[in-house]
Amino acid sequence: MKKTLMDKPIGVMDSGVGGMTVVKEIVRQLPHEKILYFGDISRCPYGEKSQEEVRDYTVQIADYLVGKGIKMLVIACNTATAAALEILKERLDIPVLGVIQPGARSAIQNSRNKKVLVLATSGTVKSNAYSDAIIGINSGFSVSSLACPKFVPLVEQLRYKDDVVSGIIIHQSLKKHRHTDADTIILGCTHYPLLKADIRNYFNNEKKVIDSGYETARETSTILNYNNLLRTSGESIVHTILINGDSSRFEYVLRDWLPELEYKIQEIEL
Repeated sequence: MKKTLMDKPIGVMDSGVGGMTVVKEIVRQLPHEKILYFGDISRCPYGEKSQEEVRDYTVQIADYLVGKGIKMLVIACNTATAAALEILKERLDIPVLGVIQPGARSAIQNSRNKKVLVLATSGTVKSNAYSDAIIGINSGFSVSSLACPKFVPLVEQLRYKDDVVSGIIIHQSLKKHRHTDADTIILGCTHYPLLKADIRNYFNNEKKVIDSGYETARETSTILNYNNLLRTSGESIVHTILINGDSSRFEYVLRDWLPELEYKIQEIEL
């Protein structure tokens, strides 16, 4: 029975391709685990939608993945984490992990002056989720947030590799905060790590830039081990990627960013 549970996949969901930044780190840290990924391309981006819409989408996708037999759910989307994490923890009988708490803890560990700047979608900024998480752990921190609504389309439309376009959008989005005294920056959207090097360069490599993929993967490992669900060996892995919408752009990003990943991809309608 335990072996059967162990062999079930980890469910990972996001509004689009951004959650693959978390998958990349999970696969690196947990090479024997199977991933069942859900990319909600047809309804992306989530960041500009109402919290109620995002909550409903997230609950719908979670129920769908549970129906596919996952052993754990990772909400690899900051906006969805802010909107639905607590609801899903109560609703589901499997472990559920979001990306905000791991990112917040990492920022606290890395910051020396206790000043943090969060770059996120409008939905995540409005939720105050990062500020609440960081100050809830250490009230001595000062947290400021900046909505960067142009970043997700930049990634989803595959323009993130165009240095000119990326440079213009990053400058337009961050120019008012270029000289922030925050020594740590959280990339509060799983799409943003694809811009991590450019964002770090924009701040002259003087800031610690945090994305939550590493910490989320580490906590995934801890949770699975605690629940006796960790898969430590087995046959070679082929991951499954479900796309609600057109998968063509998604496949391009996968080939570019995760060329070593063995996967099968399927378009669905939800």
